[in-house]
Amino acid sequence: MITRIDHLGIAVKSIDEALPYYEKALGLRCEHREEVVSQKVRTAFFSAGEVHLELLEPTSPESPIAKFLEKNPSGGIHHIAFATSDITGQLKQAGDTGVKLLHEVPFEGAAGKLVAFLHPKSTFGVLTEFCAPKAH
Repeated sequence: MITRIDHLGIAVKSIDEALPYYEKALGLRCEHREEVVSQKVRTAFFSAGEVHLELLEPTSPESPIAKFLEKNPSGGIHHIAFATSDITGQLKQAGDTGVKLLHEVPFEGAAGKLVAFLHPKSTFGVLTEFCAPKAH
């Protein structure tokens, strides 16, 4: 059901401060910026071949990204996201093997995708996201 790595989520204190590194030093182009109010973050997306990089900037001290930055003041990789053709089936498969689900029901994330996360204590320390296009 997993089709590819969709993106790597990277926590940053400020997207505006991080942009020059990604655009000038790496030569990538910011393709999309968006605020995801439900997750209390601003995002910026870059393509690196088939994989996207998602910069995540907190908009509130209660944001999961703000909490990550408290523990990791320099920022860094926050999560890996796998594209799936069946997000509900993927969650069931993971849950059936004993993996703790942070979300049992997918919700709308950035770029209009359905997303759900697995708890890093069940995934060898890697916050794991499943994402899929919303059904139309």
